[in-house]
Amino acid sequence: MDPARSSSRRQFVRAVAAGGFIAPTLLRPGHVSGTEPSTVNAATNPDTSRGEVLRTDGELLDSGSLLEAARRIPVAGHTDVLVVGGGPAGIGAALGAAKAGASVRLIETAGCLGGIWTAGLLTKIIDGQNKPGLMKDLLRTLAQRGGDVAKQTRGEVYDPEICKLVLEEWCGEAGIKLHYHTRVAAAVTDGRNRIAAVLTESKSGRQAWTAERFIDCSGDGDLAAHAGCRFDVGVGDQCECQPMSMIALLTGLDPAKVPEFIRESGPEAKPRLLQLMRSAGIDPSYNMPTLRHLHSGIFSLMTNHEYGVPATDAEQVTRATIRARGEIHRIVETLRKLGEPWDALAVVATAEQIGVREGRRIHGRYTITGEDIVKGMRHPDAVCQARFGFDVHNLFDDGSNPDLVRRFRSAGSKPYDIPLPALIAADVDGLLMAGRCISGDFIAHSSYRVTGNSVPMGEAAGQAAAVSLIRDVLPHELSWRDVQETISQPS
Repeated sequence: MDPARSSSRRQFVRAVAAGGFIAPTLLRPGHVSGTEPSTVNAATNPDTSRGEVLRTDGELLDSGSLLEAARRIPVAGHTDVLVVGGGPAGIGAALGAAKAGASVRLIETAGCLGGIWTAGLLTKIIDGQNKPGLMKDLLRTLAQRGGDVAKQTRGEVYDPEICKLVLEEWCGEAGIKLHYHTRVAAAVTDGRNRIAAVLTESKSGRQAWTAERFIDCSGDGDLAAHAGCRFDVGVGDQCECQPMSMIALLTGLDPAKVPEFIRESGPEAKPRLLQLMRSAGIDPSYNMPTLRHLHSGIFSLMTNHEYGVPATDAEQVTRATIRARGEIHRIVETLRKLGEPWDALAVVATAEQIGVREGRRIHGRYTITGEDIVKGMRHPDAVCQARFGFDVHNLFDDGSNPDLVRRFRSAGSKPYDIPLPALIAADVDGLLMAGRCISGDFIAHSSYRVTGNSVPMGEAAGQAAAVSLIRDVLPHELSWRDVQETISQPS
């Protein structure tokens, strides 16, 4: 970074601190002019605590579109690092950056941290036991603070409510600024090919946030797409993606009376539960139903697939959510009719967030491939090692998959490295990714997407973001050794 640019950036940040606005001429998707933003008195910002809003004007056009008038958007804050998404990857990124000394803001659409772990009621962490750092600490904490099942599984099967609490405590201790019920709506890039600001929508209206580094942990690559990054979706000409699944919490069942159906009793539990369902006249959309006992007679159930639903189409995701919730309740009602021990079975809660397995895969500085996994790829910039095999849930409701999937399953998988360059966007400088939206092909994604890998990816991305600021370089100019050496130095 040359001194002139560094000075210009500092002036920009000072303008923000004084109550600055991004000028209307800057709000062009994918571009910012070289002029400094104008500033106004901070008191002109809407007072959200009093219910004030920033109104907009526009014109409905005959073409069926609306021409929105330009307006000044308040810059609500600045941090060293801004993380989009508070799921497993986002938690790793935020804590990784904060522990490396960066100021961090985390934007999350739900009303809690944890993403699929909590709002999605996943209740099982896959491929986490071999990971050091934050993932190791979290599994130990979930086991210590959880019930007997959490202790027996070393934290892999966990209580979502305990997980919510632990994550909020950790972020609070690290000084991370959290924003719930907030969604990224746009990103503005500058003449240096970097994100200058992220725009969000929430009850507080439309706001802009600035940072020195940005990390996309949204799962679907929302921030990167808004910033203009290239990406891939699914497989084939129709961009077919893996199905979504809704998970539910159940009660009214004695675990001592149904041990053969509980997943942790062994691999035969799933087919036994499917046979029971079919004997009752139930044909679940997912033919490998999973029942887990969490604690105190509380179970989780996953027996739903929603096929052909694009994660980036809100209307279709809404319809899938409604269908999935309805299926869960019908299944429980039918199981109750079997009588003892199922006669008191009841739904405690269905997930606020349907489980999305696949969205955008953002182009990075390295692309992980299925061939990498078959070979057990080793990389000098490895941030973690993944051991989970190919796991493509059937793409089509007839139970079929493309020939590509069968070919890679036959070839088999070996433990492989996830390299830092796969977490760094190729098209926008200073932008990192973590979780299932990193750079990889369709087959590789089916392995690295599980949450035990998302956490160390996020932690690495957060550390790299912080170290790039310490060293005054861009993330793609760092090696993983650079990152490790810097964070290991005493402060």
